[in-house]
Amino acid sequence: MKKSTAIIGGGASALMLASQLDSTKFDVTIYERNNAVGRKLLVAGDGGFNLTHSEETEPFISRYSPSSLLEKSIRFFSNTDLRNWLKSIGIETYIGTSKRVFPIKGIKPIDVLNAILEVLKKNKVVIKTQHEWKGWNANGELIFENNSKTINIKSDITVFAIGGGSWKVTGSDGNWLEYFEEKGIKTIPFQPSNCAVKINWKREFIDLAEGNSLKNISVKCGDKERKGEIVITKFGLEGGAIYTMIGEIRKQLKDNNATITIDLKPTISVEEIKNRISNRGNKSITKQLEDNLNLNEIQLALLKSVLTKEEFTSIELLSNKIKNLPLTVVELAPIDEAISTVGGIALSEVDENFQLKRLANNFCVGEMLDWDAPTGGYLLQACFSMGYYLAKNLNEEK
Repeated sequence: MKKSTAIIGGGASALMLASQLDSTKFDVTIYERNNAVGRKLLVAGDGGFNLTHSEETEPFISRYSPSSLLEKSIRFFSNTDLRNWLKSIGIETYIGTSKRVFPIKGIKPIDVLNAILEVLKKNKVVIKTQHEWKGWNANGELIFENNSKTINIKSDITVFAIGGGSWKVTGSDGNWLEYFEEKGIKTIPFQPSNCAVKINWKREFIDLAEGNSLKNISVKCGDKERKGEIVITKFGLEGGAIYTMIGEIRKQLKDNNATITIDLKPTISVEEIKNRISNRGNKSITKQLEDNLNLNEIQLALLKSVLTKEEFTSIELLSNKIKNLPLTVVELAPIDEAISTVGGIALSEVDENFQLKRLANNFCVGEMLDWDAPTGGYLLQACFSMGYYLAKNLNEEK
């Protein structure tokens, strides 16, 4: 006899899980609160649909925090496996110059979603939209609200794939935490990740610099360092090199403000900088920095806005600050402006196969668990991998 299986949520983890469950063993129904599944997939596709990253397995796994949660899933269904699976359903991919993986030109996010939905259709998966989960009733049945009606569902297996707390427009608002807490399951408040950081810029600097990028620089916070590019905004800073630092910045913000440092010239040493700007003749320091270090208007304005007159006019101090320019972060962007979140179901509440220890035959996958990863395809890969891995384990159960 088939087991009734309720998947709550319609994101990447849910869709992959449903595509892989054995239809001869499971009657699968996806319950989605929105009018359609996959909304976060479509939003993530704005500006280029980054499906995964082409990095080798070992460094790939190390990108996750904690890596132990996702190691088995990633090894079982790797970035290469994902690309092969996508190819099998008609979605060809390519590796970009950043080593990120995208659909080939002409394939839009909606095409990827539709290809996955076609697999679900063939796998006899039922999708019920406008079904918002509202916890459990006294009999342990799932409670859903559908067009102001309350529906109670009894399921042999329940998989929660409800998402985190970012991008409320896609349905991921994190309001479901209380339902798990009522069951005695430990949860952790959501916090923003992969987000902008707030810096209290001087007015004259932001009037000049807003919207400009700092390219070919390095950002450091604590023991983390990342080369790349960041964008200056009225709020502060954003971009891949900043997103990598968010975990460390979040830790520092618990005590007070956080400090990041910018290396404007990561390819040359402090001594080389000193040599280049020491003998300036009749040139001003600004002109020397322009000519001998190729610092642009925005970089120069940043230095002048942060440094004291003494620091800017001292070759020794200036050289060191060019390599190690401190900026004070006062807060992170709001959760709803973050690309992803940390928090959710505490990892101590699930076993190695994502089953809730306090609720047999109830599983949690995806961003609703308390893990973190940078942008670049790692978030989406983890969700696909968790869904695939759980399907494999459920299919093998007798």
